[in-house]
Amino acid sequence: MAEKSKSPKPIDQCDTELRSGERPTLKTIARISGLAVPTVSRALGDAPDIGQQTKVRVREIAQKIGYRPNRAGLRLRTGKTQVIAVVLSTEHDVTNQTAILIESIAAGLRGTGYHMVVTPFFPDEDPMHAIKYLVETGAADGVIFNSTQPDDARIHYLQKLNFPFACHGRSSMARTHAWFDFDHQEFGRIAVEKFAKNNRKRVLIISPRVELNYSRDLVDCAKNRAKDLGLEVLVLEDVHSSHHIDKTEAELAAFWQEHPGIDAVVCASTSFAYAIIAYLDKQNLEIGREVDVMVREFIPLLKRFKPSLITVPEDVATAGGFLAKAVLHRIAEPDEAPLQGLERPSLSD
Repeated sequence: MAEKSKSPKPIDQCDTELRSGERPTLKTIARISGLAVPTVSRALGDAPDIGQQTKVRVREIAQKIGYRPNRAGLRLRTGKTQVIAVVLSTEHDVTNQTAILIESIAAGLRGTGYHMVVTPFFPDEDPMHAIKYLVETGAADGVIFNSTQPDDARIHYLQKLNFPFACHGRSSMARTHAWFDFDHQEFGRIAVEKFAKNNRKRVLIISPRVELNYSRDLVDCAKNRAKDLGLEVLVLEDVHSSHHIDKTEAELAAFWQEHPGIDAVVCASTSFAYAIIAYLDKQNLEIGREVDVMVREFIPLLKRFKPSLITVPEDVATAGGFLAKAVLHRIAEPDEAPLQGLERPSLSD
């Protein structure tokens, strides 16, 4: 039942100056707004029984006076931290993907009363450690993570505990959890069909670690479509996008020498594209004439200095906003179906 309380004063009619010795607390917001303290508390917590106009006014006053909730007190009163933990692999740090994802998740949480903390994990670390720490210490109300594996132990663990989460990427359990993903199966199909149209015959896929779900999706779909069209697909596996470009280029050069005749390349990461461009330039192989190169990218930059590249854009900003919404939905409505989103790729103009 909706609360019957008077509306808060408009912000321009509020005296938001703190009195001498007064600290910005819930009582302060209540005094300024003319609302009861419980109403102010529920408005800041995005309670469903509080009107949107009230929530907006209360948040405006809170921001104006510099109010910050006491996390320890909040946890004691409600059992909640009002924190969403974002656990991200550092493997993408060669590019700006991680930064864009963090920024968009933060934007998705803005104005909800939830705050974000970022916890990195490195490629040589067990990704379970960070998840277990957050859950066992009660450091967050929900978790967002990436680098999803098909049979991901983190998903099993969080589902067993009924702990709210959303992941950037699907798993073999995708029907049962919240996620947002770029359709790498469609990416693989688009790449092979484009190469076949350009009369290419031998395709190289520079793929990240094979245990990642999106890597398997890309490779499996590309191979199946290539078989239909009479193309050969080779895979340079276990290349980390966090590797220095010189190391990736050296691995690529060795593979290319062992497998001559490659005339098309699929790059699942922008950082891989840097390495292939550098290698082909050194070999005097012209992109677009002797070798086609298709790149998945999230910043439209590469074609500015290599117009002959074939690019497929990925909207990481939309992914971050969706993941923020999805994890909040799991917290607020745990019995409802999880939110799931899929970006369908297409070739750039």
